[in-house]
Amino acid sequence: MNRYGVFGNPIEHSLSPVIHTQFAQQTGLDIRYDKILAPIDDFARSAQSFIDQGAKGFNITVPFKIDAFNLATQLTLNAQTAGAVNTIKIDGDELMGENTDGIGLVNDLTKNLNIDLNNKTVLILGAGGATRGILLPLLKQQTKRLMIANRTASKAVQLAKDFSDYGNTCGFGLDKVKDDPVDVIINATSASLDGQMPNISSGVANGAICYDLMYGKQTPFMDWAQANNANMVVDGLGMLVEQAAAAFEFWTGKQPNTQEVIEDLRS
Repeated sequence: MNRYGVFGNPIEHSLSPVIHTQFAQQTGLDIRYDKILAPIDDFARSAQSFIDQGAKGFNITVPFKIDAFNLATQLTLNAQTAGAVNTIKIDGDELMGENTDGIGLVNDLTKNLNIDLNNKTVLILGAGGATRGILLPLLKQQTKRLMIANRTASKAVQLAKDFSDYGNTCGFGLDKVKDDPVDVIINATSASLDGQMPNISSGVANGAICYDLMYGKQTPFMDWAQANNANMVVDGLGMLVEQAAAAFEFWTGKQPNTQEVIEDLRS
């Protein structure tokens, strides 16, 4: 039996064991997948203990994605540009760090929701770690323009600059969001956690696909999108399952069926 797990603090709420257990059943692999609560100030020791027990890989969630980035001995391009790691594969002495968040988002949008991102105008709200983690896979879809709006404008400007080699990006303050509709709006702010909605112009949502990275409840952003004539309003549950599937494939080489897992979790 191959051992995998997910590190976080808190971790009790994690759906990862449910998801990966279903993937293992689908693919006929003998896998044990655990939730592991790591001390806030001692992730590295917890991870090393798990590695010493013969684990094959693990996921990392809040607040340890930067610790995991520092722990990895090799990094994929996704992980390098994200500056954070949510998946580690153990290969002898090598710890391969990957970030599957952006892959998960893009796969949910393109495969599950049948949205073609090519030549589309995308607006991302927020310029924190969540945004940094999804930018490269989005830009690889050859979007026409990828705009980042953030409460602190300078942070959005810098982030856009960091990724300008990969596509057409720009950054500005939330107050500069125009009334002109865009194709896709992604809420990557922590506002949904606080039950808030970023204060932006409502016309931008008209006819747009509005996607909240949060999942599990109707958020203020989703309410705002519905009230302002969005074409489609979606939460991040599909992204959660798809990023897990990308991690599973990274470890095992096997691609699970995500659709039935998403439907099962929704029900």
